[in-house]
Amino acid sequence: MENFSLAELKSLIEEEIYLIPEDREAILAQMEGNSSLSPKTKPSDPVRIEIREINSEVAVPVQLHEPKPEPQVVVEESFSEPIPIRGNFSKGVLILHEETQLSAEVMEMLVKMINACGHSMNEVGLVASENLEGRSMEEFQSLNAHTVLKFGRISHPINAVPARLYEVYSENETEYLFADSLSMIGEDVNLKKKLWTSLQVLFNLSSSKK
Repeated sequence: MENFSLAELKSLIEEEIYLIPEDREAILAQMEGNSSLSPKTKPSDPVRIEIREINSEVAVPVQLHEPKPEPQVVVEESFSEPIPIRGNFSKGVLILHEETQLSAEVMEMLVKMINACGHSMNEVGLVASENLEGRSMEEFQSLNAHTVLKFGRISHPINAVPARLYEVYSENETEYLFADSLSMIGEDVNLKKKLWTSLQVLFNLSSSKK
């Protein structure tokens, strides 16, 4: 039997032809012969695949270029407290002592010594060594002390001042007097005399004054 196309069959038969799906697939298979598409493959499939690929390509740049919030920079400001001073410090006389706390005996000796120099304890300032730890020389100089008495070992750059023990040293309008610790001086009569001689020079006292 000679094969006819659908158009040719329609020209031979005047009545309308109705094909069931199975007959349609069989006829299409005969007409397409060695076509790479199988009978069950729908022509619209490649189009759907291409659309999906395009959609995925379009979606990726949106994700890559999504703006990210910039990290906020937090600026921490640290303000150091001024060096704590005991006393009014009204005369600019600053006493640095090695001991954390001064005993009653040492404090009594210190009061007598300050009074003999023409000052009172209300006019001077006291700073313990522990309160100077970690402090810079600039912080110390900001106290604006005119006379500095250093007793014992102090944890501070002021140790770099080239002052000899029991000798008055002047630098930048500030006078320094370095001596042994107050506790050591309180137990040694010779150190007391040595300190008193130095204090007379420091405060311009009369040598006859006792």
